[in-house]
Amino acid sequence: MIPNGVEDEEKFLSAGISGIQQNAFYMHRALDSNNLKDALKYSAQMLSELRTSRLSPHKYYELYMRAFDELRKLEIFFKEETTRGCSIVELYELVQHAGNILPRLYLLCTVGSVYIKSKEAPAKDILKDLVEMCRGIQHPLRGLFLRSYLSQVSKDKLPDIGSEYEGDADTVVDAVEFVLQNFTEMNKLWVRMQHQGPAREKEKREKERSELRDLVGKNLHVLSQIEGIDLEMYKETVLPRILEQVVNCKDEIAQGYLMDCIIQVFPDEYHLQTLETLLGACPQLQPSVDIKMVLARLMERLSNYAALSTDVLPEFFQVEAFAKLNSAIGKVIEAQEDMPIAGVVTLYSSLLTFTLYVHPDRLDYVDQILGACVKKLSGKGKLKDSKATKQIVALLSAPLEKYKDIDTALKLSNFPHVMEHLDGATSKEMANVLIQTILKSKTCISTAEKVDALFELMKGLLRDLDENLPDELDEEDFKEEQNSVSRLIQMLHNDDPEEMLKIICTVNKHIVTGGPKRLPFTVPALIFNSLKLVRRLQNQDENAPEEEASTIPKKIFQILNQIIEALSSVPVPELALRLYLECAEAANDSDLEPVAYEFFTQAYILYEEEISDSKAQVTAIQLIIGTLQRMHIFGVENRDTLTHKATGYSAKLLKKPDQCKAVYSCAHLFWVDDQDSIKDGERVLLCLKRALRIANAAQQMSNATRGSSGSVLLFIEILNKYLYFYEKGVTQITVASIQSLIELITTEMQSENKTADPAAEALLASTLRYIQFQKDKGGAVGEKYESIKS
Repeated sequence: MIPNGVEDEEKFLSAGISGIQQNAFYMHRALDSNNLKDALKYSAQMLSELRTSRLSPHKYYELYMRAFDELRKLEIFFKEETTRGCSIVELYELVQHAGNILPRLYLLCTVGSVYIKSKEAPAKDILKDLVEMCRGIQHPLRGLFLRSYLSQVSKDKLPDIGSEYEGDADTVVDAVEFVLQNFTEMNKLWVRMQHQGPAREKEKREKERSELRDLVGKNLHVLSQIEGIDLEMYKETVLPRILEQVVNCKDEIAQGYLMDCIIQVFPDEYHLQTLETLLGACPQLQPSVDIKMVLARLMERLSNYAALSTDVLPEFFQVEAFAKLNSAIGKVIEAQEDMPIAGVVTLYSSLLTFTLYVHPDRLDYVDQILGACVKKLSGKGKLKDSKATKQIVALLSAPLEKYKDIDTALKLSNFPHVMEHLDGATSKEMANVLIQTILKSKTCISTAEKVDALFELMKGLLRDLDENLPDELDEEDFKEEQNSVSRLIQMLHNDDPEEMLKIICTVNKHIVTGGPKRLPFTVPALIFNSLKLVRRLQNQDENAPEEEASTIPKKIFQILNQIIEALSSVPVPELALRLYLECAEAANDSDLEPVAYEFFTQAYILYEEEISDSKAQVTAIQLIIGTLQRMHIFGVENRDTLTHKATGYSAKLLKKPDQCKAVYSCAHLFWVDDQDSIKDGERVLLCLKRALRIANAAQQMSNATRGSSGSVLLFIEILNKYLYFYEKGVTQITVASIQSLIELITTEMQSENKTADPAAEALLASTLRYIQFQKDKGGAVGEKYESIKS
């Protein structure tokens, strides 16, 4: 029995190694003096150390390797002896007189190796003799290592086709028979280990057996290397004999490992041609064997084989591989009712991968697999098992990666049904995969029906699926997700305006319930995609009848108004105001005055009721002024109303400098170059004069509070506006008014209580250089500026 104490085991191992080393020393001395008798005596004593039952497999292996090294030297000596005239047949007989069976068989295998090399007898006869005699050792551990040694010394001496040891006809059969017999006996010994010792040490024995499994598996590797094994022999002899042993051993560890070995070591084309036989063995295995992993690895091998070349695909069709695998998986799942969902999905995922390689054109097969998965998942609700959800993501991702086309995925009727079983977090992950697939392939989703199906699949990103679920998503990750959704919305397109309008309505239906965090990302994307359609229609319909041309844009603007109103629940008034102004400009380009006026009205209402922050107000005023200046559609009354409001807002800003800048910006509302109807010099001058008064008031306030006159930067900016409108031909802006402003600025900058202001000095210098540059131009422009003294 193997001792419990590790220290005792180490002691026995040390004693064994010491015994091997001591006897090896005397053996070497006998070898050096060509003393065969003593060499055999000490080698037998050395090998007797392998008779121990006190070591674990791991420690026994250490001892075995010491003896193995010495046996290689002994083999060389035996070979040299035959060259010196010693009969190998006599030597083969002589070693059989060793007193103990284990040393005798090790020596017999060693001499047998030399005997085969000498070719004095057929290799098949010697191998048969050796494999039969090894039956004398029935102790599992000792027997395994003995047969492993036999396999090691004989693997290059098998009577294979093309081998120097090839004999008469059918010698390959003898080689196969030898390896199969050795494999069978080794497997029996390996399985028998499971039933030795007390039940409480079962786990320990299983671990020890796992350490020894390669000894058994090497036989299958040797079999796979025999050149003479063709498909026919593999099909008729090799595989049935191996499977017979695998099934009959009725051992969970052996069956799982050996099935994996068969799949890994033999060629793919052999698996394909013997698929039915291989799959037929699966239901006969022990219930505790992980059959799903066996099938998954088999399908992985076959998938890789199919991926190598399209030339092999007819072989798959010929053997009806899909039907056989599908049937086998169904039987396994049906037989193992307690199989975890993760295992079920793993099997279907492997089958799907196989199908995508072998039958890429058969979408019905793909949908059939997804349907079988849905059937198994029915009644399970949202899956909580992370392994299962991970496998479902792999299952759903496979067709996307293969086809790189979302249209194909949308044709799979069971695709959304599988996604329904994902929890919120995994649903988001899968939606991300969908989006990235579309963005990478730059696929254009062109119908409302497809958009509806796609957005239904993406609902994990478009709204909160589980209100009770805490939002643990990192802010950066959330922004990245929503930016991806926005990019997707921008990619939606159809040349038919009616269909594009349906797409816009469909997207709106899905995103409107996104909640305050998502709407600021998704609404602008939809707005700008809709405006692209409006501008496209404007270019297309210039020659169309007016009523017909404006029907669709009017509908779009009605929808856009509702979409922007949805932002009021967030609230993000600054964003909503920007979007109203964008829509107003688009309505202006479409010659829809009432629509443009309505958008401006909504923007003004937002400004008055929602925007209270002074910085936000300044930005909003500049946007309003800039947009209003570009509008050409308004009649006199509407424009006056909007312009009056804008100038009023400008004058009511909190800070005087902000007031000043906004008021002088309003001057541009009364003088637009390309519109003769908007050229009111009086009001331009009025705005600039009001800006000067506000700048003066700001300077006085600075003087009162800080004791200095403050910056003259505002005056220099107003001077630039004077020069701009003077150059544009506003007659109310005179040389005298410009001159007096320059003198005022110069006086202020030279005053004693003025603090240095590099920005103001730089801007003034630049402005004066510009005046001089215009003078130097000569002609009408030079003449105009000549009278300004700078």
